[in-house]
Amino acid sequence: MSITGALNLRPKLWSSLRHYSTERLRQDIIAGIVVGIVALPLAIAFGIASGVSPTIGLITAIIGGFMVSFFGGCSVQIGGPTGAFIVIVYNIIAQFGLQGLAVATAMAGIILIVMGLFRLGTVIKFIPYPIVVGFTAGIALTIFSTQINDFLGLGLRDIPGEFIPKWGMFLSNLDRIDPVTLCTALVALAIITGAPFISKKLPGALIAIIVVTLGSYLLSRYTDWYHIETIGDRFGDMPTDIPMPHGFNLNMATINMLLPSAFTIAVLGAIESLLSATVADGVTGSRTNSNTELIGQGLANLTVPFFGGIPVTGAIARTMTNITNGGRTPVAGIIHALVLLLIFMFLMPLINYVPMACLAAVLIVVAYNMSGWRTIVGIFHAPKSDIWVLGVTFFLTVIFDLTIAIEIGLLLAVVLFLRRVMENTEIRAYSGKLDVDEGTDSPNHEVLEVAKGVSVYEIDGPFFFGIATKFDEMMRSTLVDKPKVRIIRMRKVAFVDATALHNLELLIKSSQEEGIRIVLSGVKPNVRESLEHAGIDNLIGSENICDHITKAVRMANAIAEKI
Repeated sequence: MSITGALNLRPKLWSSLRHYSTERLRQDIIAGIVVGIVALPLAIAFGIASGVSPTIGLITAIIGGFMVSFFGGCSVQIGGPTGAFIVIVYNIIAQFGLQGLAVATAMAGIILIVMGLFRLGTVIKFIPYPIVVGFTAGIALTIFSTQINDFLGLGLRDIPGEFIPKWGMFLSNLDRIDPVTLCTALVALAIITGAPFISKKLPGALIAIIVVTLGSYLLSRYTDWYHIETIGDRFGDMPTDIPMPHGFNLNMATINMLLPSAFTIAVLGAIESLLSATVADGVTGSRTNSNTELIGQGLANLTVPFFGGIPVTGAIARTMTNITNGGRTPVAGIIHALVLLLIFMFLMPLINYVPMACLAAVLIVVAYNMSGWRTIVGIFHAPKSDIWVLGVTFFLTVIFDLTIAIEIGLLLAVVLFLRRVMENTEIRAYSGKLDVDEGTDSPNHEVLEVAKGVSVYEIDGPFFFGIATKFDEMMRSTLVDKPKVRIIRMRKVAFVDATALHNLELLIKSSQEEGIRIVLSGVKPNVRESLEHAGIDNLIGSENICDHITKAVRMANAIAEKI
């Protein structure tokens, strides 16, 4: 990868304001207000589920959401805390505390910025879909598991972080279910799931929080039998001021310990934000600058830790809410952040009365929507390799750790890519006659006479380490009579790597020791440059590197006749 050349890093906000109008501002204001209202319960719920306070969730949505819209490369992206980060954030806090989370998030921000500068935005989009589905489904199940305690009112403390021990504790304490808490959670769940049947634009989560909170407050005040844990009971009175920026301790030992977690946050954030942007582009017809989007996400994640925030990424549900309500520029995302800021400053005391069971219902619905079970059913009709990749990624995410799942998932992505490239790269051998235009759409097919003692091998695809080994094996297996000249046809070789160059050098040397001449044909300019850097032209003679097969066959026939 190179960072040289033209690299457009201008945020979408700049181009959006060039032809801005009063009507567009009106639509963005409406969309921003609606998205801000929808984002409120999610920011609170994601903050609590991640192991921090509701205040931190809202601060993250305000600062991170503003920066993603201001600096990002997508016109309609809405940034903030998301369900995907709950597992990794919770685990980091459990191991390294809030200080460790701040360091890991800031490091992830730097990694995202570097990824954008090195133009990796497009590459991230090519992570196989089964891996993304496996991550998402695994995270969804984990989120669901974290809410069972509050949903059922079990009142458990010191719950294990691991999936199996956690469910073991739940199942062994089912006799502690609180009927009042369970009924409250079921009412909230019914409101959230029922709201779309009335109108798809109704923010079911917000309606559930308002109705259930009001009902819980009245019942707890005017009856003796209704007692349920609220946000205020668990977290106490929460501040209503944005905290001043603060630093954190940083040293090489801390960096080394937190680098895997930071890498996980960065990759997960990049995948989720670019997936959200791709979905948005498909609906709006706009075009996201993926590299600028990564830089915007990086700047947001580099900033929020100084205010105590948690990781930020693009949120598909909030982004789609923005689009369906008329938002078409980053101004809508900025307004969404301002709406959350006003709520934070003036309505935060009311958040204390929200029942924890209601937030558990909100997150269970989020987990259900994240699970993508219909997509999983569809993938079961795909090739078995895709099913295995999905299953392995899902299993690692749920049973072990998201960091391990990300690392092994990316390794699987690379292995799958190499496997499919190798399957689609052919190596063919010819002797006697050769159709120059075989494999093309040319109506005229020139047939060349290949002299006895001349063997032609064609590499159809990239020539890298896997193919280099395959090429060596094929040459050995097809060798019957020792040829006088070997032509290696490379018209469809777009690039070569160091392993291929090394194997080619060994082949040339071993052939020369046996008295066999090597001629290269159809070498592209960039491939020839690589050959020259490796000294291959000096090894076989630059005259033996031809730009067309006709020249190569003519030369090889002449050499064979002389030997």
